[in-house]
Amino acid sequence: MDTFEAISRRHSYRGKYRPDPVPRDDLRKIMEAGLAAPSGCNKQTTSLIAVDDPDILRQLFGVIDPPIGETAPAMICVLSRDIIAYRNRCFAVQDYSAAIENMLIAVTALGYQSCWVEGHITDEDRIGDQMAKILGVPEEYHLICFLPVGVPETEAGGPRKRAFEERAWFNGFGK
Repeated sequence: MDTFEAISRRHSYRGKYRPDPVPRDDLRKIMEAGLAAPSGCNKQTTSLIAVDDPDILRQLFGVIDPPIGETAPAMICVLSRDIIAYRNRCFAVQDYSAAIENMLIAVTALGYQSCWVEGHITDEDRIGDQMAKILGVPEEYHLICFLPVGVPETEAGGPRKRAFEERAWFNGFGK
């Protein structure tokens, strides 16, 4: 699948996954795509942990409430560090956002599905902190997102997008 097809076919998948394992080579390719993303002032604030061990997955999915992606045979946890780039500016949010999008496109290109799960684990209950503890993540890192990865049990189409002309223009707004 070419890049533009992967971009247009990517959508958030919230269904059940088949139990087929995701080969480590594919998980590595997905993570390499994430780490290849741009990083503000090259501070490289984003780190990743792929989880494919069924026992660790069971522990992680055990703290995710309400459950999402719990049948996925793998997940990628996205870690972020607050590193000042310049003038008291930190680009961690931009860094991990670019990394996540690269990974979601790679997931689609390899024939898998996923969903960017962030708010679900960074709310008041701090599920990301519980997940980080299970994975032995040092305190200076924040587990801010996870991507369940696997072959979908059912193929579901993505949401309907508004027409190009409603959201994009040339040489000025609404032109």
